[in-house]
Amino acid sequence: MTFSAPQPAQIEAAYAIARERYAALGVDTEAAMTTLATVSLSLHCWQGDDVSGFENPGGPLEGGIAATGNYPGKARNGDELRSDLDLVYRLLPGRHRLNLHAIYAETGGVKVSRDELRPEHFATWLDWAKANNHGIDFNPTCFSHPLAADGMTLAHPDPAIRRFWIDHCIACRRIGAHFGRELGTPCITNIWIPDGTKDTPVDRLGPRQRLRESLDAILAEPLDPAHNRDAVEAKLFGIGSESYVVGSHEFYLGYAVSHPGVLICLDSGHFHPTEVISDKISSVLLFVDELLLHVSRGVRWDSDHVITLADETQAIMQEVVRGGFLTRTHIGLDFFDASINRVAAWTIGARNALRALLIALLEPTDRLRKLELNGDTTARLALLEELKGMPWQAVWDVYCYRNDVPVGISFLNEIRRYEAEVLSARG
Repeated sequence: MTFSAPQPAQIEAAYAIARERYAALGVDTEAAMTTLATVSLSLHCWQGDDVSGFENPGGPLEGGIAATGNYPGKARNGDELRSDLDLVYRLLPGRHRLNLHAIYAETGGVKVSRDELRPEHFATWLDWAKANNHGIDFNPTCFSHPLAADGMTLAHPDPAIRRFWIDHCIACRRIGAHFGRELGTPCITNIWIPDGTKDTPVDRLGPRQRLRESLDAILAEPLDPAHNRDAVEAKLFGIGSESYVVGSHEFYLGYAVSHPGVLICLDSGHFHPTEVISDKISSVLLFVDELLLHVSRGVRWDSDHVITLADETQAIMQEVVRGGFLTRTHIGLDFFDASINRVAAWTIGARNALRALLIALLEPTDRLRKLELNGDTTARLALLEELKGMPWQAVWDVYCYRNDVPVGISFLNEIRRYEAEVLSARG
């Protein structure tokens, strides 16, 4: 089935009406699109190969992580993964980044220990990023490794194992700084670890003391923030760490607040199903300078489903815009769905993140805030409900059209052609 796109005249006509409708509410649609163009999403490389990486692609995925599904066409090497990403970027309006994990090093077939990784092992990624004007963000990979098999890394009671992971994270910070220096845009190096226990531990304090000491050792080397920014990421639970996670939200929030310059990462799938990160953003940004968001969609647990234009996706972006936090917030995506076309998953999720952000930018925020301050919550509610029916899609369509990317669902046509010509040949 082929999906048709609206004609340019239709796009412009619909936009003209939308522009007038929004102007009546005091919203400048052109300004909203100009602001949206300044936002670079950080696309996660691991959607393309189910978090396999290149170190041991046939090995098991461990560390409380699971990718479900076996849709054909999975990327098997760096060239295939970059080819898939190239298509995704062509289907997104704007200029965007890449979020890379350490297990995506390309070492020419030579076995390189994770604590010995160097910038040259990512030279192909860097050349590709330069050629395409992408920034790169980076992550140590503290899972799917023999020294993480018992569920502990930076909080491990064995000093030798702990030292291995400290050295790995130090190496990753230096690689991140190299990316930032070469690309002229800071690399966000984000530390997430799987450390925790399946059952309730007697000693909750000891592992957290060791984690704090490990982080202090990792971050001891000063790096230019123009090249590298450090972030720490919490989680509520994982497979194998259902009862206790060392790096809880409270632990990392305390660490970030007490260590100026360290970002806290809020992942929308890493909290209890009754919690939402949209409610945490304003509190966190009162005490830390910058924030890293990993936008995902948990379904009953941290299942990392493809982002939809759901209430929480919109609430996250609304909070970022309403609080004036765009310049202090780094927005990344974090999901991996192997049950559908992986390129489509990337594209659908990223376009939804951008659409949610545009919807937030099309709010008459000052007017809503004034109504609230004046106690007119009746008008506030009425206006918020009216906005739900406003023609934001017409603004999105013209934004895509002006950026020379497919309008509407017609982007799926290019993905289907790519699947037939490229993905199907991978077996």
